[in-house]
Amino acid sequence: MENKNAKRGNMKICFAALLMLPAVLLSACGRLSAHDVTIAGSTSVLPYAEILAEAHARLGGEEIDIQGGGSSAGITSALSGAADIGMSSRALKEDEDLWSVEICKDGLAVIVHPSNPVSGLSLEQVRGIYTQEITRWNTFGGRDAKIHIITREEGSGSRDAFASLVMDGREISPRAIVQASNGAVRQLVSDDPNAIGFISLGLVEEGEKLVKALSLEGVAATRENILSGVYSLSRPFLFVAGETPHGPAMDFIEFILSAEGQRILTAEGLITLGGDGA
Repeated sequence: MENKNAKRGNMKICFAALLMLPAVLLSACGRLSAHDVTIAGSTSVLPYAEILAEAHARLGGEEIDIQGGGSSAGITSALSGAADIGMSSRALKEDEDLWSVEICKDGLAVIVHPSNPVSGLSLEQVRGIYTQEITRWNTFGGRDAKIHIITREEGSGSRDAFASLVMDGREISPRAIVQASNGAVRQLVSDDPNAIGFISLGLVEEGEKLVKALSLEGVAATRENILSGVYSLSRPFLFVAGETPHGPAMDFIEFILSAEGQRILTAEGLITLGGDGA
């Protein structure tokens, strides 16, 4: 009798454990990663976050898992708690009630193939290209060729920034070729003499022989012109969270805002808070 009762007790324990298993799995799956710190979001911020995470680790910092997905995905992940930190390459909207810190600024450059004879446009002309009211390069003294428009996907911080800073409420043509990262836009433009796109200024400087940044309203796309305010296409790089970060997540943020973290961002072509990486 004792053995039967013991078996029944063991069966009850096993059954209870099985009932609890889905809840345990669901809890585990609620996180994007099992690492000490999970960061997700903007593909514009991502490569710089990876460089910073490597430098932080060399100094004994915690392991950090960094994932892409776009600014909107980063903001959603921070709101839901799926990530410790979200990355955004656009300003937060009024209904996105999050803790945030600006780690640096980035310029947004309008790029063409290096062989393109056009060297500058007005914002109105760029807007006309992206609405396809203007479709040929010879409108600006360039080749007699059709303009191939490259854009980022919906939800991208780069696209949101471009729409806000350039499009003035107009829609980007649905015929534009959509790419999922700044690197992909740069590659496509570097392969096509008739293409136009927009990417992070840091990526232009990194691949200066691959693409050419156009001057806008007669002002060159340079770090100095963004710092002085004369070049208008700039945007914040933000880290966001559902509440004030603590522990390893805050340690990483404090490293980024330190003199060393800002020096690294400056060396990568970004515009740091002090303007000189200090």
